Amino acid sequence: MDASPPIANVIPKQLICHGDVRVDNYYWLRERDNPEVLAYLEAENRYTEHVMEPVKDLQQKLYEEMLGRIHEDDSGVPFPLGSFLYYTRTEKGKAYPIHCRRLPDGPEQIIFDENEIAFGHKFFSLGNFELSPNEQLLAYSTDTEGDEIYITRIKDLPSGRVLPDSIANTYYSLVWANDNEHLFYVTLDDAKRPYRIWRHRLGNIEDDLIFEETDERFEVELYKSRDHRHLFLQSESKVTSEVYFLDANAPEGNFQIVWPRRQGVLYDVESHGDDFYVQTNDAAEEFRILLVSAQSPRWETAIEFLPMRDGVTIEGVDAFRDYLVVHERNAGLPAIRIQNLVTGDIHYIRFDEPAYTLGGAPNEVFDTDTLRFTYTSLVTPESVFDYNMRSQDRELRKRTEIIGYDARDYTSERIWATAEDGTAVPISLVYKKGFARDGRAPLLLYGYGSYGIRSEPEFRSELVSLLDRGFVYSIAHIRGGGDRGRAWYNSGKLLQKKNTFTDFIGCAEHLIAERYTSKEKLAIQGGSAGGLLAGAVVNMRPDLFHTVVVRVPFVDTLTTCLDPTLPLTIGEYEEWGNPQDEIYYRYIKSYSPYDNVKPGAYPHMLITAGLSDPRVSYWEPAKWTAKLRVARTDRNLHLLKTNMEAGHFGASGRYGRFKDTAFSYAFIVKSLETPLDS
Repeated sequence: MDASPPIANVIPKQLICHGDVRVDNYYWLRERDNPEVLAYLEAENRYTEHVMEPVKDLQQKLYEEMLGRIHEDDSGVPFPLGSFLYYTRTEKGKAYPIHCRRLPDGPEQIIFDENEIAFGHKFFSLGNFELSPNEQLLAYSTDTEGDEIYITRIKDLPSGRVLPDSIANTYYSLVWANDNEHLFYVTLDDAKRPYRIWRHRLGNIEDDLIFEETDERFEVELYKSRDHRHLFLQSESKVTSEVYFLDANAPEGNFQIVWPRRQGVLYDVESHGDDFYVQTNDAAEEFRILLVSAQSPRWETAIEFLPMRDGVTIEGVDAFRDYLVVHERNAGLPAIRIQNLVTGDIHYIRFDEPAYTLGGAPNEVFDTDTLRFTYTSLVTPESVFDYNMRSQDRELRKRTEIIGYDARDYTSERIWATAEDGTAVPISLVYKKGFARDGRAPLLLYGYGSYGIRSEPEFRSELVSLLDRGFVYSIAHIRGGGDRGRAWYNSGKLLQKKNTFTDFIGCAEHLIAERYTSKEKLAIQGGSAGGLLAGAVVNMRPDLFHTVVVRVPFVDTLTTCLDPTLPLTIGEYEEWGNPQDEIYYRYIKSYSPYDNVKPGAYPHMLITAGLSDPRVSYWEPAKWTAKLRVARTDRNLHLLKTNMEAGHFGASGRYGRFKDTAFSYAFIVKSLETPLDS
């Protein structure tokens, strides 16, 4: 067993841009087909396994705790769609869900067992799962490599037979036309960008290309209206969108444009009979809703249905026959606004906890008074509610039972830190009752802060293993994320990206100042762009954190943004900036974690990668680890763990995910209790 950390070969490569010369000693790790690269990754894995050997019992204990809290045999709440009630369930010993349906008074029918398809594969992911309107056919897509490239197949449900139709290189969206014969799907370009829409007719070998997006900043997707009248094709960049629509009863027709794209204008379309409700940021940074005729959806004829309001962000719209449901965010907390389209009456669904998360649920029926949604918080397990929009009665259909867990034993808080520039930044917290604010408790601080993605305070049963060991768990709702709306996002991107990092540092300092923890007991966690965050703040303030866990971190930021052949790069320019422009080059270089590693003491660090990852290439965490290991002046641990059979989202299946989490938690627990000397 390897007792010493691997030291990667140094092969200097000059990278020159804008007259600036960078020397990358580990650029060669990009050569995936090079046996020396794979040998290095395997050596790192062996070293990590060796170092973690003393805590294998803890890993196993944590895993058993996590598994012991869930009902391995469980079932979701059935939802109506057509003639059947549909639901998923799980069985003990099986890693993946089983998809079922039944008539209201009939026996169960298993329509798709993911475990059967996953058998024999080290990785499995189900992508699309779409029933034909007559409920006789199922179009589904699978990925067994972790690279997010899917193969789409069609299953005849009455016979159980998989049809000969097989479509490669597909992505996440797919829709059926109402004739049950045509379906529309998306394929990827060489940079794994979803860029083409195709029409397939059952039994045909050749498919029709319907749309191709030539602007490499944009990605395409498909969706179908709840009233089943329209199919929608959306092409969107980070800041601009364009929507087309087609009569779902005329699949061989041509998609018509709603509004031509205008740089910086985003819009989404929700169909309601003869009208479209359009959510847009045009002249409204936090969005407003316009109403326009579906027969002639000209911009000039649109009327304002719901204006932008101070302090409120419109995040989504759901149209039912008699109701319009608007998903909002007010002061960082989600809200549901319901308007009766017949009477005009408006009301909100109210929630009481200081921080919580609302989620979507299947709402497939257009003509209904019932809205289904999920609710969760840091102390409340996921709860499925049916809400009667007419009577305003709320029915709890299911709350996930966590074995041995009592929510009354835990406390959730929402507090505010002050960032470097004076901005108030919210922090969500949870801990077990009996916790004393004396600075002695271990604390895990999570952050993300990019793409306008919200870091939601939601229940995770795995966290109970930390809370029961005296940990505080906290989420920093920093700029760059969407936690407080679109302006919050905009103030943490491009040339304001460093606000994300200083917000996070401000949150950490506040938690220490308020004696929730201390520097010696503070661990931080982030993944992907949250890994960039962790890498940046560790370079800025290596003294502030004791332990760092980063999953598939986007840390070689500058070099990746300079390479337009890599997946996502061009589309990312509206998030980070295009470094071919010297202003952005200098700014990105000033925070890019890999470029800012320097000799000094660093915290304990666990870094993960996925060999098949199409979003953050494995070499970014690998290069970063190699550079950190020779730059550090301490004896703290820097471990790299590469999943050789998975991609961006790690191990597949619920058991694999629990094992990954148990591994990370074991590292955190032991590094905070006693130094793990390398």
